[in-house]
Amino acid sequence: MTHELKKILTHYKKASDAGYKTVLASVVSLEGSSYRRPGVRMLIAENGTLTGAVSGGCVEKEIVRQAARVFSDGEPLLMTYDGRYRLGCEGVLYILIEIFEPDNECLSAFENAIQYRESITLFSIYGSANSGSYAGNTLLECNGQKVMSFSSKARIQNLKETENMKVFEQKLKPCFRLVIIGAEHDAVQLCSMASLLGWEVVVIASASDPRTSINFPGVTTLINSTPENLDTSPIDKDTAVVLMTHSFANDLAYFIAMKDCTPQYLGLLGPSKRREKLWNAYLDRYPETPPEFFDSMYGPAGLNIGAETPQEIAVSILAEILAVIRDQKPLFLKDKPGTIHSGTQW
Repeated sequence: MTHELKKILTHYKKASDAGYKTVLASVVSLEGSSYRRPGVRMLIAENGTLTGAVSGGCVEKEIVRQAARVFSDGEPLLMTYDGRYRLGCEGVLYILIEIFEPDNECLSAFENAIQYRESITLFSIYGSANSGSYAGNTLLECNGQKVMSFSSKARIQNLKETENMKVFEQKLKPCFRLVIIGAEHDAVQLCSMASLLGWEVVVIASASDPRTSINFPGVTTLINSTPENLDTSPIDKDTAVVLMTHSFANDLAYFIAMKDCTPQYLGLLGPSKRREKLWNAYLDRYPETPPEFFDSMYGPAGLNIGAETPQEIAVSILAEILAVIRDQKPLFLKDKPGTIHSGTQW
């Protein structure tokens, strides 16, 4: 959800520059089932602009109505939305609504965490249902450093739960990153769709490729490089790599360039025979490579969903990446026993 918070901060700055106040709505607890789980957030600007969503659409109107009171008196409140008596999911949501006005120190700390791919922790403090007090606020901690508030009106800084006050803690990893090695038309589709997931997308093209970032909708960074000069520092444990140059020689050269990298997922475009040929060529050069080196490699990349077009192939690859990074075995949800999400009651 880091990318969602990143988007909220971006739109907050735009609203603030335009002179509008903003309110943050955070789902801090859930009883039963819901479209989204605790930790999802939405920004409401004074002009009615919404950034993000906390459900499939059934809760947002009520949040906007309740937010009017927070805009008016500046006091946070805990909203309860009981979906058991309405259309939609059969659960009870507890939503903290508070003035959102992070200072420059808080904004700078968040931006540095994003840039340097550091962890982020949010603490939403709110009154329990039996306390008679629903005041609360959200605090930000970047990479284990200083805790800062999202609002100058924050009153509660104690991160320990008491009988009357609850703390919802949410740890956020760096934005997931997809490195696409290749710049043909199918790479364009994969880049575009991955960006819709909120991922940072790095496209690596040949040194002589004339295309620019304009040709890759949603791209974060476009790098022109030969395999020999490739900077592999963007490839960390929160990264997936898809090798799709459509040239065996180039794929092998870039594959070799990544020999010291440990991405969470490495997808190889093409049939299994091509994968075996690539692996054998690599082992001819590095025969001492341990078998574990190939554990994160998936070739042919993608799930078996009958994909034919570049767009469908992109969906297939992205679905496989999600399954790998979430440690899930793909199956029809109708065949899954128990709840859709782990940790829910229904």
